[in-house]
Amino acid sequence: MSQRHEVARGIVPGHGPANVTLGWVGMIAGAASGAIAGLFFHRDDWLGGYASFRRRMVRLGHISLFGLGILNVLYGLSAEDDEAAVSAVGSRALLIGLATMPVVCFLAAWRRGWRHLFFVPVGSVCVGLLCAAQATSRRVIK
Repeated sequence: MSQRHEVARGIVPGHGPANVTLGWVGMIAGAASGAIAGLFFHRDDWLGGYASFRRRMVRLGHISLFGLGILNVLYGLSAEDDEAAVSAVGSRALLIGLATMPVVCFLAAWRRGWRHLFFVPVGSVCVGLLCAAQATSRRVIK
């Protein structure tokens, strides 16, 4: 089977398959969380009103599932074996970001003190993006 067909099926060398699969799971979870939250959005006073910290955290948690899901799928489809160490770190970092960002958002909406844990998802996403940039720049320069 050609590389093109393997990529189309989500089977890429290295650490990509987990990012592709879990990225799609994240986007499905984003749709589900949006549907649940959407049941209450019509109420002006829900979670303290539109501009309240709690409601903003719920929106951020919902949209982070989509955004980080998309990033994981793209990373998984572009991962290559020639950058195995960088690819492994980037893969794990983006998966940690996907798992922790919505959790911290929803927990911060529940109890404001949880916001102090944002360094975990933000840091891991930054590491993942730096790894992707490094691997990409090496391929472009070659």
